[in-house]
Amino acid sequence: MLNKDQNELVTQTGPGTMMGDLFRCYWLPVLLSEELPENDSSPVRVKILSERLIAFRDSEGKIGLIDEFCPHRGASLWFGRNEECGLRCPYHGWKFDVNGQCIDVPSEPAESGYAKKIKLTSYPVIEKGGVIWTYMGKAENMPPEPSYEFCSVPRKQSFTSKRLQECNWLQALEGGIDSSHVSWLHRGDVKADPLFKDAAGNKYNLNDLAPVFEVIDSEGGLYIGARRMAEDNQYYWRITPWLMPCFTAVPPRGDYPMHGHFWVPIDDENCWAWSFDYHTVRALTSDEVGHMKAGKGVHCKYVPGTYRPLANKDNDYLLSREAQKAGTTYSGVEGIAIQDSSLQESMGPIVDRTKENLVGCDNGIIMARHKMMRAAKALREKGTLPPARTPEQQSVRATALLLKRDIHFKDGAKEALRARPGVPQTSV
Repeated sequence: MLNKDQNELVTQTGPGTMMGDLFRCYWLPVLLSEELPENDSSPVRVKILSERLIAFRDSEGKIGLIDEFCPHRGASLWFGRNEECGLRCPYHGWKFDVNGQCIDVPSEPAESGYAKKIKLTSYPVIEKGGVIWTYMGKAENMPPEPSYEFCSVPRKQSFTSKRLQECNWLQALEGGIDSSHVSWLHRGDVKADPLFKDAAGNKYNLNDLAPVFEVIDSEGGLYIGARRMAEDNQYYWRITPWLMPCFTAVPPRGDYPMHGHFWVPIDDENCWAWSFDYHTVRALTSDEVGHMKAGKGVHCKYVPGTYRPLANKDNDYLLSREAQKAGTTYSGVEGIAIQDSSLQESMGPIVDRTKENLVGCDNGIIMARHKMMRAAKALREKGTLPPARTPEQQSVRATALLLKRDIHFKDGAKEALRARPGVPQTSV
């Protein structure tokens, strides 16, 4: 368990906090490209790491991510007019470009140069893999652009969604690096979900409900191996990479697409759960994309016009006691994403980790917490930048494979855990 001070350290990500500084060392997904669909489209409210911002795509297609509030009298620029390469506040006409620079104050003579003195906070953005990313840290520490495999393969090979999760980012992440719950919470979906069913490895998940966990360090985070019994003197391994601070990849099943997540803090009590699917060597089929858009696999259905899940805490996640009793879904909640979020949100906005009783299958969670705390303290006290910021360290894959029982996954899965362009995933 963590003590109160440690729990606050790992869960608070606003400006000036230790974990907030750590997050600001990375490129983070902030919007789907579809949210800014065309030049001069409507601006979008963004809240990330407890900062309120506005995103817009200008007349030339350049994207800005700037402070939400006009520096004149504090009106929200979400009401602004996106026109002629800038966002104009409708209150008094002050106008800002994608870098936050004020370019027009109509009430002041142009020759006064007043507009040049006004600049909003702004953050650099890049667009890659259908995702708009931002870097919110010090300019001199900016890392290379994100190189995760899902956003580097051709667009026809990937699909990304996001959903609002109404709890702190860390309890959501911890669900992502906990493979033991799959045999319980998701057992119905492993058998029935069209993006998982009939994979040869499923039987090991369903037959061995007590996996043995072995966790090893990686350059960028951890490899979390869940070992289950298999035939012919073998183990079935599912190996989950976690990269600091909030990336996980989920071990694949058969030839289905690979998938994974980011959990990006909105504030200390809410986060965006980003979910991606991709295949390493082929385009996604129309059926696969259709299933993803319909909320299957790691995705979900939405409240129309929003990215809030249709099944949410206000309607008890549409839980069906009948389905629970019948075993159609183990928890009575439909869909892998919502099964996870229902229980993670049930813990409250920020779970009290001083009351936990952790066991062996929680070793990955324990090690991830302590690795983040050490990195945050090293950044604050010594200026040491954290890992997982380089293309080499981001080039990881999850994997599922059978190994002889005398071979540890750190040796037998070494090549399978490396993302290599054009090389098929290793799966069962």
